[in-house]
Amino acid sequence: MQRREVLLLSGAMLAQTVHAQAMPIRILVGAPAGGSTDTLARTLATELGRLLGKIVIVENRPGAGGNIAADAVAKAAPDGNTLLMSFTSHAINASLYPSLPFDPVKDFTALTCVATSPSLLVAHPSVPAKDVRELIALAKARPGKLNFAIGAVGSSLHLAGELFKMQSDVYIVNIPYRGTAPAIQDVIAGQVELMFAAIGNAQAQVKAGRLKALGVTSAKRLPALPDVQAISEVLPGYESSAWFGLFGPAHMSSELGRRISDAARQAIAAPEVRKRLDAEGAIAVGNSPEEFSKFVQVEIQRWAKVVKFSGAKPE
Repeated sequence: MQRREVLLLSGAMLAQTVHAQAMPIRILVGAPAGGSTDTLARTLATELGRLLGKIVIVENRPGAGGNIAADAVAKAAPDGNTLLMSFTSHAINASLYPSLPFDPVKDFTALTCVATSPSLLVAHPSVPAKDVRELIALAKARPGKLNFAIGAVGSSLHLAGELFKMQSDVYIVNIPYRGTAPAIQDVIAGQVELMFAAIGNAQAQVKAGRLKALGVTSAKRLPALPDVQAISEVLPGYESSAWFGLFGPAHMSSELGRRISDAARQAIAAPEVRKRLDAEGAIAVGNSPEEFSKFVQVEIQRWAKVVKFSGAKPE
């Protein structure tokens, strides 16, 4: 190659690098604005931008259980300028959907798990059970007479209920809704008896006496709700938490992936981010790319068994 050609090639590569560095980072979110995933992404974006010295914007691309946003990131250039804030459905969808336009492991670079969020098993106050053990006994005495409100088929909250039924061997009927808000309103109104709900959505209703908390899906009791038993106290091994994680496209350089992961983990530790996580009922994680990658693979296998048990199909 002649010297002039080498200089032209080097100049083109330098121009591409400068262009990539000048571009803002986009975090795609496969959920509507205002939800927990969107809120956490926007909270993280502010601190992440400060740490990386770049503009970070959040772009909502809801639909298909997060698959639309995930597909866009899977097909993006691995230059660190297009990231994905995903959630539990990233693992669930691997078995819920008969086919996906991407591989949830191979087509992504796992950067860090931002947070986990356990949920509450809540009931209308008229339900004659004060804890998980009594609910199981009631459900076995009245098979098919109790109902679960489901905000979205295939969601982590739906499958928390399926896991509960699978481990307790009870028959509780699912009542699907188009969204969490109408589902929880019908439980408050007594139209449906039971629901697994995000702590951020249910805690105020429990404190006001409009809902009764029977159990929490974390492995142990939560400091914020010390009087609410962990379901695992009655069903050993039961655990179901939503999670929120940051991904990039596959084939990001290890150096770039590590730099973004380190900045994201620093951001997660920032007081303002921790404050927002607490408000959402979420528990900060901030693990390494290697740890997060292994976690996602385990989650895919774990939820596949529950999806099969549920017989759920994508809406």
